[in-house]
Amino acid sequence: MNEPLAIKMRPTCIEDVIGQKHLVGPNKVIYNMVKNKKLFSMILHGKPGIGKTTIALAIINELNLQYRMFNAVINNKKDFDIVVSEAKMYGGMVVIMDEIHRLNKDKQDLLLPYLESGLITLIGMTTSNPYHAINPAIRSRCQIFELHELDEKDVLEGLNKVVSKQILPNLEIDNESLKYISKISSGDMRYAYNLLEVAYYSTNDFKINMDVLKNINSKPAFFHDKNEDGYYDVISAFQKSIRGSDVNAALHYLARLIEAEDLDIIFRRMSVIAYEDIGLANPSMGPKVEACIKACERLGLPEARIPLSAVVIELALSPKSNSAETAIDLALNDIRNGNIGSVPNHIKTTSKDYKYPHDYPNAFVKQQYLPDKLKNRRYYQPKETSKYEKTLKEIYDKLTKLNN
Repeated sequence: MNEPLAIKMRPTCIEDVIGQKHLVGPNKVIYNMVKNKKLFSMILHGKPGIGKTTIALAIINELNLQYRMFNAVINNKKDFDIVVSEAKMYGGMVVIMDEIHRLNKDKQDLLLPYLESGLITLIGMTTSNPYHAINPAIRSRCQIFELHELDEKDVLEGLNKVVSKQILPNLEIDNESLKYISKISSGDMRYAYNLLEVAYYSTNDFKINMDVLKNINSKPAFFHDKNEDGYYDVISAFQKSIRGSDVNAALHYLARLIEAEDLDIIFRRMSVIAYEDIGLANPSMGPKVEACIKACERLGLPEARIPLSAVVIELALSPKSNSAETAIDLALNDIRNGNIGSVPNHIKTTSKDYKYPHDYPNAFVKQQYLPDKLKNRRYYQPKETSKYEKTLKEIYDKLTKLNN
């Protein structure tokens, strides 16, 4: 009776999963695993409410496998012992584990040999970056799949299914209200379902309109203004205002993001900006942004607005350079086009002809590092927008001249 709408709407097969078509769409990796009736240990990572548990359970349902749900924090070693015993009895078991990044060493030591033998197949789920947060021993035994954020159309698709299938009897809701829910859900399908269900039961006639929704959730749809600005337009405007050194516009879009309490996207954008748009013109901004993020996480809103404002002002008024981004993109372009070449013999691991720079004046000795076919390639093109990068350019030009 009390099963939440989000659970009722959970798909039972891969084809019904909303979004994540790069994984579960026709002929994609998880889709083909299921069709071939073969499951490997995997880690699904991404934001909340975008389908990690849904995909895990859809796989289990389609393959009709024995499984147990686990939480890396809540379940203890005794629980793991029970699962191992069950796995031995059934000849195998799938463990769907939430918050896998918090799995402690004792549980890892218990789990690893059974993952290695194949007795236990793991489907781990996390909102954290697994390459940073998950123990390498676990990670190396799993395929890692990133789930993408759902967009408004995805969320709207899920809401329309509720309406068309009459999951909530006698529900009446207009298109404007459905679109509003999809917008303020920020790609979180679970949140959208929960808001719809609360709205449904908060009325006496099961009719949902904008007034009903705004009485429940006053979080402003900051991206839904008179000009129909989209959510991603605001994020884009935030970065481009900083890139364009318009401090007032940057603060305006920052305020819109703060008012929506979307700290995560602010943190990510500021981190990108510090390296993409400012980069070597002011390398101190990277650590400053990181310190700001930690302060905001400690303070929370509304106080977090203060360090955010300080750093955004500095980002906007800082000198700009994208030379680091341009340099690595040029290098990557060579690699992707097969323009690689062999590592010079004198800097290979086994070389006895390598000249150790620290044995020479100024820790420099002329020798070739790039492959022969790329020996004159120049990826880094310095900019002179700041004193710091001007200094780097002087050093770069001097070293380039010495090597020629």
